[in-house]
Amino acid sequence: MRNRNVGYLLLGIAVVVGIILVIFSNTAHELDSTCPLVQENTFCPSSAALSSQIYFSIALIILLVLVALFLIFSKENKEVVIKKIKEKQKQKVYDLTGLNKEEKQVFELVKKENAMFQADLIDKLGFGKAKVTRIIDRLEGRGLVERKRRGMNNIVALK
Repeated sequence: MRNRNVGYLLLGIAVVVGIILVIFSNTAHELDSTCPLVQENTFCPSSAALSSQIYFSIALIILLVLVALFLIFSKENKEVVIKKIKEKQKQKVYDLTGLNKEEKQVFELVKKENAMFQADLIDKLGFGKAKVTRIIDRLEGRGLVERKRRGMNNIVALK
């Protein structure tokens, strides 16, 4: 429920309680006038207790009205949407000096794909399994790529 709706609801409750209080107060004054003790004393003993209850009820109604007005006229909280912007990772600079042509081919292909299966490397490059394994071993030794075992396949990824 929105704050404004709750405020209107509280205001309605305050009005209903106020009407009930007026009816109760009128009934209490009628009973005071018919009280047999009024002739002896200047006031009926029950009226003292009733007047304190009436004052308490008036204070409660005022409090309800103030809270209702606050809720009605307060601004709605706006939803704040925070988008997290991913910082672009600085591209790591790799030292490719000393690599032969085939090692550079493998490295560039892995760099382009970020990670790929060793079997896909074999298919794309047209090299044999043993040759690709040796090339990846050399690249791993230089700290350029790493090989992760996934079931029966190896995934080659940049380090």
